[in-house]
Amino acid sequence: MSRYLILIILISLTACSSIEPETNETKIDRDSAGSFFTGRSEQGVTLSDLTGNSAKGSSGIPVNALLWRASLDIASILPIDDIDVFSGTILSDWYSLPSTPNEQIKLAIFVLDKELRSDAIRVVVYVQSKKANIWEDAGLDASLARQLENLILTRARELRASTVTQ
Repeated sequence: MSRYLILIILISLTACSSIEPETNETKIDRDSAGSFFTGRSEQGVTLSDLTGNSAKGSSGIPVNALLWRASLDIASILPIDDIDVFSGTILSDWYSLPSTPNEQIKLAIFVLDKELRSDAIRVVVYVQSKKANIWEDAGLDASLARQLENLILTRARELRASTVTQ
C-alpha cells in the first residue's frame, strides 16, 4: 500500500512540473536573474564575494594592512589566543606582569576600517584581580586601551613611512 502511495505522489509531482525546451532567450533571462538564494549569477562564489571585497585591485583583507600589522606587532608581547583577519580581531590570552602577580590583563584589538585613521582601531583591556586564589573581573582599563591605540597608530605610521621611497 505504501509503495503505491509513494508512486502516486511521485507521478503527481512530475505531472505538475512543466518541461519546455530551453531557448537561447530563456537561458539568458535565467542567467541574468541569478540564483534564487543569493541573487548572484551562476558563475560561482569567490572569496571576495564572501568578504564583501569585490573591488578590483583590492588587497585581499578587509582591514587596513598597516593597522593590522601594527596591531600584531604591539600584541605580540602578550600570548595570542585568537586571530581573525577577516573580522580584524586579535585576542590575547590572560597575562600577568611579573611586577603585579595579583593582576592580569587580556587584550581585544579590533581593526575596524580599511583606512589608516584614528577611529579605525579599537582596543579593549580586560582586567582581573586575584583575591583568595580566585581571579575576579575588575572591569576595563580605558587609559591603557587608549595608550595601546596610540601605540598601534604610531607603529602604523612608522610602517607607512618606511614603505615610502624617496
